[in-house]
Amino acid sequence: MITYTKPPHPREYRLVFKNVDRVGWDASLQCYLRDGGYQDLQKALTLQPNEVTEEVKKSGLRGRGGAGFPTGMKWTFIPPHNTQPVYLICNGDESEPGTFKDRYILHQDPHQLIEGMVIAAYAVGAHVAYIYLREEFPEAARILTHAIEEARSQHFVGENVLDSGFNLEIHVHRGAGAYICGEETGLIESLEGKRPYPRLKPPYFPAALGLYMCPTIVNNVESLCHVKHIIARGGDAYARLGTPRNTGTRILCVSGDVIRPGYFEIEVGKLTMRELLYDVCGGPRNGRSFKAVIPGGSSSKILRCDESFSLKNPDGSERLLGFWDIPLDFDTLAACGSMAGSGGVIVLDDSRSMSWVLNNLNAFYAHESCGQCTPCREGSAWMKKISARIVAGEASPQDVATLESIAYQIDGRTVCAFGEASSWPVEAILAKFRDEILADTQTAIDRQPQHPEAQAQRRFLTARGSAP
Repeated sequence: MITYTKPPHPREYRLVFKNVDRVGWDASLQCYLRDGGYQDLQKALTLQPNEVTEEVKKSGLRGRGGAGFPTGMKWTFIPPHNTQPVYLICNGDESEPGTFKDRYILHQDPHQLIEGMVIAAYAVGAHVAYIYLREEFPEAARILTHAIEEARSQHFVGENVLDSGFNLEIHVHRGAGAYICGEETGLIESLEGKRPYPRLKPPYFPAALGLYMCPTIVNNVESLCHVKHIIARGGDAYARLGTPRNTGTRILCVSGDVIRPGYFEIEVGKLTMRELLYDVCGGPRNGRSFKAVIPGGSSSKILRCDESFSLKNPDGSERLLGFWDIPLDFDTLAACGSMAGSGGVIVLDDSRSMSWVLNNLNAFYAHESCGQCTPCREGSAWMKKISARIVAGEASPQDVATLESIAYQIDGRTVCAFGEASSWPVEAILAKFRDEILADTQTAIDRQPQHPEAQAQRRFLTARGSAP
């Protein structure tokens, strides 16, 4: 019987997190082997690479890093007659605010990740793989480096893996703490030693033109860990976990205004918002009531706890779904106007000022913009300045309209999705909490420029329709 220092909730289904906080467990290879470690790799090596890919496709696994794209399908995008080297990259740049799941895998169960990576590399034909870590994970880098050496000593990594004729080297690469490196092409640019400016898609889809302009597969830490469990169970059996089109398990990171925040691994779609926040997390704190939830990390749009959604059924009819009855899966959250994202569930109670929440998010995105795209570079900083004025009580109602206008001018006009990520909190919060934001403004405030230089430049302006 497995016991834990932090017992899982009865509604959890521990698969990837089976060994996290487990009594008597450590990150060593010996401990992992005693628990049946690397047996799934041995099984995978008896299959053809395309058979491994087919099992992952049958499993219905969707990426756990944010986009939710089918993992097996992503692997098939490598050009069929490719003659260049293929690379596999594990995205361990866990920087999305509200998300804290991958670090537990890296710290406590590194060999699970390594085994999943070796299987994935075998499937896609990669002989070199990288684990890209955010700079703030120095202990994870040390643990992983040691685990890779342990795995190499037993021929799970390196030349002729388990006498199969398959070779694979895994390297740990530490980033410099930039959020933009979580975007796969920005990560690739950083890995090449360049400024992490995301690339245009097309033509730079990583599966075709990735690292060193060679085919490259980029998967999240949690996604790669699921690969070994798919091989262990078989794709069809794995697909029976969760719900149709939302199979398997996923880890939710709940933070904010709940009694029991933390990480919880659940079957996808088998838990509703009410069950997560009340049954699993214990409800609101200090007699408060829930106000809003950001369901998939800071870049997902906020949802009010008192709203309802009109959704289409498969037969074309419509149904009304209340916030509390939303099942936590990819498709329903998207239909409700948000997304499952990275699984970072940020909970806000009625004590939270939405102006403060908005400014907090704007400050993050203004700080993390890589600066490549003008709308994002200038717009994110501009939005932060306006929301800071709102919090300080120095903004007028017209500033709210300007803030909204800036957000919609960023959305869809940048190289990567960071622009959308910075604009969506503004769009959603103003759409759902406009009255509260406007209540923090001052109608008597004169809209004269605050900066002396801007005041001086007003002499060049003329009223519309008048002569210069």
